[in-house]
Amino acid sequence: MDTVPGILKVLQAVAGEPITPEPDESLFSSGMLDSFALPDFVSGLEEEFHVKIPDSDLSARKFDTLDKVQAYLADKGVE
Repeated sequence: MDTVPGILKVLQAVAGEPITPEPDESLFSSGMLDSFALPDFVSGLEEEFHVKIPDSDLSARKFDTLDKVQAYLADKGVE
């Protein structure tokens, strides 16, 4: 299963606009997300993909690009 459409759905909901970043584009440096939006983004990912993301993983580094989010979810068993 391709997780990118689900990740984009959550990202667009949190950002409040129809953004489509490149797979390796920084979501934070580009201004699409900020540290205040990170918890909402992670909560949305948990709901969309039925996974539990521990608070200790709430780091902009882990969720900085679509590629990193997809790899993180794959590590959690989401494909």
